[in-house]
Amino acid sequence: MNEFVQTRIAHRTGIITLDRPKALNSLSLAMVRELTAVLQAWRTDPAIDAVLLGSSSEKALCAGGDIRFFHEVGNATPMGGSALLEDFFTEEYALNHLIHFYPKPYVALMEGVVMGGGMGIAQAGPECRIRIVTDNTKMAMPEVNIGLFPDVGGSYFLARAPGQLGNYLALTGLTIGAADALYVGLADLFVPQASMAALKALIEAMPGSGLRAAIDAFAAPFKGAAGPSLLEAQRATIDRHFGAPSVGAIMDSLESDNDEFAQKALAAMRQRSPLMMCVTRELLVRGAALDVADCLRMERTMVRHNFEHGEVLEGVRALVIDKDNAPQWNPARVGQVTEEMIERFFTPVWPAGAHPLRHL
Repeated sequence: MNEFVQTRIAHRTGIITLDRPKALNSLSLAMVRELTAVLQAWRTDPAIDAVLLGSSSEKALCAGGDIRFFHEVGNATPMGGSALLEDFFTEEYALNHLIHFYPKPYVALMEGVVMGGGMGIAQAGPECRIRIVTDNTKMAMPEVNIGLFPDVGGSYFLARAPGQLGNYLALTGLTIGAADALYVGLADLFVPQASMAALKALIEAMPGSGLRAAIDAFAAPFKGAAGPSLLEAQRATIDRHFGAPSVGAIMDSLESDNDEFAQKALAAMRQRSPLMMCVTRELLVRGAALDVADCLRMERTMVRHNFEHGEVLEGVRALVIDKDNAPQWNPARVGQVTEEMIERFFTPVWPAGAHPLRHL
């Protein structure tokens, strides 16, 4: 049992509680392994009808992967070639795949911060997922902020967001709340934070076989209570700008628009890694034509290239370790990013038969 992953069973519902509040439940390799072991065991356990994923703190379901760990082990070996680092991403992405195809109702209580790796363990497949947001949900795929790209299946679920919303979220890395999460299709139900304790009590008292119907009935009175979606109101603007044929063209388009929303998006993009924004845009183009397993295999290849390049190590250094907020991106400007630089991130690292996720 991992100290940060607590499990128990209540009325045939397996309950997983992430309990690493000081780190906003950031995922370590040990936590990934514990989650995988538990979900694999419950997957075929006839005594378990449903699974609930939650947190011991309403401040966060999960803020992502443990990026301090990435920086530490990535800098400890040449070109970030640590076996622990390799294991982390291989096992995390395998866990994302396990969750996506989970055969039982999978309830994710998306309280507080749900970002990066937190999205990966909440975005289950459409047949089983029940993703619940509250008025304190803070959701994002902010990887470009630290010189990475939207992984953990982001190439799949962001590529399938309506219109250009996936590109907007991926390239800006900006945070959205409950109403926007529902509009984009990254959440299913809204429950006010003040009612979450009652929902949790209901889940624990309800037989797992009737969980989906009970949750739907509980949330029904709150339909529409999340308020208006800013992204819905700005949909035409987002589609116009983020439908441009390149990151440079997107930024030029935003620059020509004096609207506050457009300028906020542009300001965010000016702080991000130029290379990884360009790579991310191509990632979503390719991800739109791939299934979940191939998206995760693509991302696994890209992670290896990213750590070899060092962009994520510099991003984490600037934003988390030294906190100077002055990353030295390489290259420094979008105009310096070449097609060859982008293509390199998609170049196979392993033969297909030796890919670490070949068994997905």
